[in-house]
Amino acid sequence: MEGTKPLMNRYGAKVKQATLLWLEGFREACCLHRVVILCLRSRKLLIRTGQCFLLNGFIFLGSIIVLNSVVVPMLHWILPDQCSQLSTQILCSFGGLKFHSTLRLGLIQLFYVFWFYPLYVFSIILSTLWYNDIAKFGFAAMGRSRPFGVEPSNPSMTSSAQNTAHAEGLVGLGGVMVGIAEQVYSVLLLNFFFLQVFATGFLPFVGKVLNFLLLSWMYAYYCFEYKWNFSGVALDRKLDYFESNWAFFAGFGSACVLTIFFFSPLVSYGVMAILFPLFVLTASSSKAEQDISLQRKKWRGAGLGRLPIFYAADTLS
Repeated sequence: MEGTKPLMNRYGAKVKQATLLWLEGFREACCLHRVVILCLRSRKLLIRTGQCFLLNGFIFLGSIIVLNSVVVPMLHWILPDQCSQLSTQILCSFGGLKFHSTLRLGLIQLFYVFWFYPLYVFSIILSTLWYNDIAKFGFAAMGRSRPFGVEPSNPSMTSSAQNTAHAEGLVGLGGVMVGIAEQVYSVLLLNFFFLQVFATGFLPFVGKVLNFLLLSWMYAYYCFEYKWNFSGVALDRKLDYFESNWAFFAGFGSACVLTIFFFSPLVSYGVMAILFPLFVLTASSSKAEQDISLQRKKWRGAGLGRLPIFYAADTLS
């Protein structure tokens, strides 16, 4: 028993540290007042954010509300599904209710095929372009004139970080090819990670919990990636920093996922499409690096250790 006591104390300290970092990340994600400040500083940012709200909130989510509140009730009134609502009982005797149900379902599916799905694809493409603009305008509104990087998780990363910085400074065709290769690898990595997130949803018992946790990390990485890209941080340093501070980013991403986790897929997309640029701006204007460093100083430099979040996706990539 005496031998296990130090181990339990060490384990308890790690749990406490992880909890504090999670709460710090969650708090950072909820600092949405920073978005208002940035929008007041930049008219371009305000316009682009407003366009995002208009497309995904007013048009996309508005269409879902109109469908469920107006179109579907109207179809139920025109094509009733109860015999008592029919003007004549003849239709009820000859399968009229089944015909009404099939016709009503078909009309709703046509609404999805010719309106929702094209609008969904259009929204994804346009929003992706707008998110990059929003991050760029937000970064400019903060007055960041020169890039800043994340701190290496351990001293051995310093030399490799310097080499990376030197590589990033390359000009000409070689530098362009390295940049393109890194972007392609990043896209493949995140796509494989998305498949991993999707697959965990089908696991029994622990599937929902794992899905929530992986979704939290995925959205947190998406949000901070804009900041790191504009700061000139190399991919290997992004992954090392993210996996070394997994508790903080789990907390940040949890605030994102909680807003969509209990909605239907289409509604979840619409809500996240509205909120995602806000979280991107919150991540861009956050002082996550300073907050994490402060926590490490409180714990005398002791970290939680690197958690290989992207191991499976990295292997497949």
